[in-house]
Amino acid sequence: MRTREEILAQAQQVFQIESEAIQKLSDRLGDEFVQAVELLLRSPGRVIVTGMGKSGHIGKKMAATLASTGTPAYFLHPAEGIHGDLGMVTEQDVVLAISNSGSTPEILDILPSLGRIGAKLIVMSGKRNSTLGKAADVFLDVAVDQEACPLGLAPTASTTATLAMGDALAVALLQAHDFKPEDFALFHPGGSLGKKLLLTVETVMHKGEELPIVQPNVSVQEALFMITAKGLGVAVVANQSGKMIGLLTDGDVRRGLEKGHEMLGYPVEKIMTANPAVISPERLAVYALNLMENHQPRPITVLPVVDDQGKILGLVHLTDLLRQGVV
Repeated sequence: MRTREEILAQAQQVFQIESEAIQKLSDRLGDEFVQAVELLLRSPGRVIVTGMGKSGHIGKKMAATLASTGTPAYFLHPAEGIHGDLGMVTEQDVVLAISNSGSTPEILDILPSLGRIGAKLIVMSGKRNSTLGKAADVFLDVAVDQEACPLGLAPTASTTATLAMGDALAVALLQAHDFKPEDFALFHPGGSLGKKLLLTVETVMHKGEELPIVQPNVSVQEALFMITAKGLGVAVVANQSGKMIGLLTDGDVRRGLEKGHEMLGYPVEKIMTANPAVISPERLAVYALNLMENHQPRPITVLPVVDDQGKILGLVHLTDLLRQGVV
């Protein structure tokens, strides 16, 4: 049984080997990388990523990253390619082939067909002079000095370097396409990313009959009944035209009661919070959450939603945002 120190030392060695591999990759980056980016930008088709084994797994992730950041891409299994799936490749596409050795039989088997189709070929490999390397229109060198595997057998540093090269391509293309958060949201409508980037205040706010709205001359006691009935912890103070002039919170009421119960007979405008923080309905829900959490002098749990004229449209409650997964 290995000791704790030996286990940690082995793990640290893996990190060291793989980080050095990426650093050396960065140091020798040059014109060929620029050529690959320019080729992909000029292409009117898609990026077809292909690879076998561990390179195939890296290729699938690479294709997914490209597709989600504005560069249409998909993964083609080379063994399936020689049995009909090459029909998905057109002369307008660019094939990105991954093979550390540059001699993966399944990829070499599809080279003649790719040549006849007319698709351009970018190769990521550790062997420039390999059969695959020599066939490339653009060659991206992902060679590493050693694998992190102590046996030198399992692809470790080589797959990490290849993955990093794919990420570098994706980010370079993302910036060239002027890809924005709204574009990213379009391709990520589900999960927490989608909630953060697509969900607007208007879709989560309370509105209509749910709103506790009182006029400024209403007594604090009446407003308190409204707060209790609606269950949002606040009452919006608005004039007859619907323009918000303040917000009465249960905190305002508690602080007022410290001065005596006669406060319950006061008009709400006497103790309300004037000019509270507000938000417009088209803003992202994640922005509303940020506004609540960073409000000074203390965080708030409810945010009024108003139009350009200051008319009350709704209320956003912190618990609604959390329930929707906006975190």
